[in-house]
Amino acid sequence: MVSCVTQGVKVSVETFFQPDKADHYAFAYRVTIENEGEDAIQLLNRHWKIFDSVHFYREVSGEGVVGQQPVLKPGDRYQYVSGCFLKSDFGKMNGSYEMINLKNGVKFPARIPDFLLVPTYKLN
Repeated sequence: MVSCVTQGVKVSVETFFQPDKADHYAFAYRVTIENEGEDAIQLLNRHWKIFDSVHFYREVSGEGVVGQQPVLKPGDRYQYVSGCFLKSDFGKMNGSYEMINLKNGVKFPARIPDFLLVPTYKLN
């Protein structure tokens, strides 16, 4: 698991290889977002950078995560699971969430740390 903290928002990511996919490599990732700050915040948008070892790169942006724009009070955590397909068996992702401080209305990016997408059998 990898983690980083940006302006009181802790983002942690854990990945899982999903075997038995015929023409691609599938990975799931579990993201935990924790509000370590003093004010309530809301996740508005996401921006992902996806790198594949066969020199394939793409960016994905959109509203919220898994159809939600969660509000986190101080001390709250929000967790979700999503996935990604690669053309090769090795890659990485990173990105950011656009957050808003609900007390003062200031928007800010919360960094999503680099995390590897590697099948379990490659790690042995």
